[in-house]
This record gives sequence, C-alpha cells and structure tokens, in this order.
Amino acid sequence: MEEDGPPPSLKDLENRLSRARARKPQEGRRAESSAVGQAFRIAAELVSGLLVGLAAGWFLDRWLGTGPWLLIVFFFLGAAAGILNVYRATKGYGLAVGYKKRDQPPDEDEEELK
Repeated sequence: MEEDGPPPSLKDLENRLSRARARKPQEGRRAESSAVGQAFRIAAELVSGLLVGLAAGWFLDRWLGTGPWLLIVFFFLGAAAGILNVYRATKGYGLAVGYKKRDQPPDEDEEELK
C-alpha cells in the first residue's frame, strides 16, 4: 500500500512532543477526578468480591445439594476478599509481590537471590 505523502519528519514529531509536554494539567480537577475514581474502584472491589462469593456458593450448593451452607461460607469469603482488595487499593500496594509498595528497596534476601 502506498501512502499519500511522505512520512512526517522527526523534527515535526519532536515539536509535537514538546508542545504536549508543555501543557499543564488542571490540578484541582485532576484531584477531584482521582478521588471519584478511587471511590468507584473501592465500591467495585467490594461488590465484585461479594458477587463472586455469592455466585460460587450458590453454584456449589445447587451442584452438591448442600443447602445454604456453601452460600454462607462463600459469602464471607467473598466479603473478606473484597475487604482485602480495598485495603490493598487504599494503601497503594496494587499488585506488588509480597504486598510491598513498588518504590521500596528490595529486602536483603531478594538481593542474595540475584
């Protein structure tokens, strides 16, 4: 396939990148949207943990015929998982291995493995 014109030069790309870097985000609005996003994430973590626990318990109860017992057990497991995910999200641990913040230096044991 032929292109309509010559590709943009590197100088043009450099100019566009410098203009994009020069823009300053609106700090007040960014903090507001970040707080709202954090609140929605916390709500989603709690609700999804409960729903997955309830669905797993309901499915296993129907399959095994154990009555409401597995539903109750998986409800509490789902609630615990949701609370753990909320804790990790609010503390900033994310998906870091070993529940450590990403900016922390490695332990002495980890350095010995390298």
